[in-house]
Amino acid sequence: MIFAIVVMVVLRTLFFDLFRIPTPSMEKNLLVGDYLFVSKLHYGTRTPMTIGVPFTQIYLPGLEFPFTRFPGFSKVERGDAIVFNWPDDNVDVIERRMHYIKRVMGLPGESIAVKDKQVVVNDAPVPLQEGMQQYWSVTKTDPRVQLNRSALEELGITDVIQSADPAVVRLIATEAAAEAIANWPWVSDVAPAVAQANSVYDAAMYPPGRGWTPDNYGPVTIPGQGMSIALNEDTWATYEKVISRFEGHETGRTTAGDFLIDGQIAETYTFEQDYFFVMGDNRDNSEDSRFWGFVPMDHVVGKALLVYFSWDKDSMLPRFSRLFHSID
Repeated sequence: MIFAIVVMVVLRTLFFDLFRIPTPSMEKNLLVGDYLFVSKLHYGTRTPMTIGVPFTQIYLPGLEFPFTRFPGFSKVERGDAIVFNWPDDNVDVIERRMHYIKRVMGLPGESIAVKDKQVVVNDAPVPLQEGMQQYWSVTKTDPRVQLNRSALEELGITDVIQSADPAVVRLIATEAAAEAIANWPWVSDVAPAVAQANSVYDAAMYPPGRGWTPDNYGPVTIPGQGMSIALNEDTWATYEKVISRFEGHETGRTTAGDFLIDGQIAETYTFEQDYFFVMGDNRDNSEDSRFWGFVPMDHVVGKALLVYFSWDKDSMLPRFSRLFHSID
């Protein structure tokens, strides 16, 4: 048993790790109760930063090691499902922060925006991939018509929300499902349901105070290693958190309004590592980079490759069809 535990600890430290999906932010591609095999080798294994009890969150506080990453055999690409330590967690040690899984939508140096739910990278639209969901507004030809529940369930749709207009309902669906509904004879229109700007969104978005919403966001440039920016009121609001929290510099302002980095007045800043912009596949049920910002490379754990087991808590049975299901 001791030998088996040691081998498992070594394997999980250097080669792979195992995680469980706790929330629906990646549905329909990844379901609550999916157990994932995550490769650490793809992007390079991150060396341990602390010493702790295996398979627990217990570790020796105050004892930390410098961050090192071995060479990997691939780079983080757009569309990868990555596991990472949540950058906004209040825990000081990176590897002890909560684990999240999201889809990479923006790479270092790129400009990313969301325009009426459409993700746009460097002015080029990025279409929804298979299995990605969002809210759609469905307009019926007659407000008295009820959408067929069985037909909706066959398309994987379970929740229908009535709007203030009796002829319009909202539902969460994939693009393929929305196209199928649009062809129903009692449906006159299906369109993305775009959230309206309000004070709640204004405070919740990253960075706050710009009137952005999850459906109309940015544009914002994603930092990359070696990329330099001029410091001004706009870039300071966007990147001061990155410079201080993730790059480890002391930031501040002088009484005259100059920008301080490590006590020195600075007019420019050059980033020391790569960052990524991530989003959930279940777009309207995901707290992601739109709300808390970029994912630093030193927070990336690995690439999700495989669902090796899946448990449906509602039926209290395994989802046998998802066993050894590859993650696209």
